[in-house]
Amino acid sequence: MRSGVGYSELEGSLPAIASLNASYSQASLSLPSPYYPPLPPGERKAFSDVRRTFCLFVTFDLLFITLLWIIELNTSKSIWTSLENEVVHYNFKSSFFDIFLLALFRFLCLQLGYAAFQLRHWWVIAITTLVTSAFLIAKVIISDLFSQTAFGYVLPITSFVLAWLETWFLDFKVLTQEAEDERAYLAAVNAACEPAPLIAPRAVSDGQFYSPPESLAGSEDDLDEEGLGRRAVTEQDKEFVRQGREAMAVVEQILTQEENWKFEKTNEQGDAVYTLEIPFHGKTFILKALLQCSAELVYQEVILQPEKMVQWNRTVSVCQILQRVDDNTLVSYDVSAGAAGGVVSPRDFINVRRVERRRDCYVSAGMATNYISKPPQSRYVRGENGPGGFVVLKSNSNPSICTFIWVLNTDLKGRLPRYLIHQSLAATMFEFMSHLRQRINDVHVSYR
Repeated sequence: MRSGVGYSELEGSLPAIASLNASYSQASLSLPSPYYPPLPPGERKAFSDVRRTFCLFVTFDLLFITLLWIIELNTSKSIWTSLENEVVHYNFKSSFFDIFLLALFRFLCLQLGYAAFQLRHWWVIAITTLVTSAFLIAKVIISDLFSQTAFGYVLPITSFVLAWLETWFLDFKVLTQEAEDERAYLAAVNAACEPAPLIAPRAVSDGQFYSPPESLAGSEDDLDEEGLGRRAVTEQDKEFVRQGREAMAVVEQILTQEENWKFEKTNEQGDAVYTLEIPFHGKTFILKALLQCSAELVYQEVILQPEKMVQWNRTVSVCQILQRVDDNTLVSYDVSAGAAGGVVSPRDFINVRRVERRRDCYVSAGMATNYISKPPQSRYVRGENGPGGFVVLKSNSNPSICTFIWVLNTDLKGRLPRYLIHQSLAATMFEFMSHLRQRINDVHVSYR
């Protein structure tokens, strides 16, 4: 699909969006960004809080195993006699002294690696956990600990569980959190030195009741000054308009940074998913696909008729327009279907959306907002979308093809592992494209 007709020239449409945004970028050079507060390098902690907690847990591991071993020795008539039997006259089948040494081995390796040298890799804990697991399994099989007191069960099981808890905590908490903090720190430092793109909260699906008037990106005039009909009246309406323009500016900035997109996945149809790290918003997913239809058709199906999207898009179960703010801005309520085989339950979102028709593309951008008359419900987890939306790029030479781009930055909330969320989002984007292609085929058939 990538080698299909007109694809290379469609990619050339992205610089056009950059030129449309040029006036906005120039105007923003003289203004401080409220989203990128300067963060001097000296303020970053050399030893993160989550790593300190991990090191304390490793210390607890050694102290707890030592305490259990001392209690076991004290159950005998003479603790010194028991200590002599287990240490001086060590017997692999009956002694608990080696379990204490195993805990000491973990303590020294992990504290040396992650406290002294502050390593950011999992190989040290992989070795300690492997050695611990192998030794304890062999000891349980060969020794006769289970035929002794209750400590024959407690000590090996406790040691095994603590070792794997340390592995989980380091892999899913320490390393992940420190990597995210590092990305946010570097982005903040760079943003303090360079004019930063406007970044703010999130978008999901886009649409409107009717086709908005054609507009030019970067216009800072209010719609009531443009004479376009429907106007933002109240302060809340004006805030919605501001948020919509804010999200639009972010989407434009993301599109102009295509060379920085990191490739993630592709499918059989040639659709590709990329990611881009956005400071303070995390990973943004970008889907790029070539469609064998006119840009106007995708514009009608995806952007102008969001309420009808639920008829063909199985990734969305509800889409309701709550308010039309002006000719380009609206507020919507969306409910996403469950994902990852039901592991990720349905989420609902309140989004403000801005739609603009341009000479070479259609753009719909939005992000999360607050709407008093639609509070969170107990049946859904209220998600929060960051800057994102849909872009449909026209082809200058072939009107029967177009490039479709979906920018998605979302926080699903709830207690879900990040890796599961990221895998789920990429799969959901591919599923959406499958439904969209089927919808386009159905519409083509109905037109014949």
